Amino acid sequence: MEIKAAIAVLGSLAQGTRLETFRLLIRHEPDGMAAGDIAREIDIPQNTMSAHLAVLSRAGLVTAQRQSRSIVYRANIDVLRNLTVFLVNDCCQGRPEICEPLMAELACC
Repeated sequence: MEIKAAIAVLGSLAQGTRLETFRLLIRHEPDGMAAGDIAREIDIPQNTMSAHLAVLSRAGLVTAQRQSRSIVYRANIDVLRNLTVFLVNDCCQGRPEICEPLMAELACC
């Protein structure tokens, strides 16, 4: 991942509703959720949710697929993985024991 892409992803998550939305979609993988269901779960108006989903989509964090009359959104796990690798790529300065707790926590995923 390039620095500009990482900044775009992190910037899109640097807002409470969008971060909450992305975490909600992570919990609902692999099925995803319809936009209206996301709005109800987070308790915000659907038009506001659409704007937040558009920001997440532009950053590549969510994908959308039409299913009948609904648009179902899913978290893009590959972008999350790429961001995580980007953030810890230079971790530990050759001393893996420093990063071991982090790796152990990520292993449960």
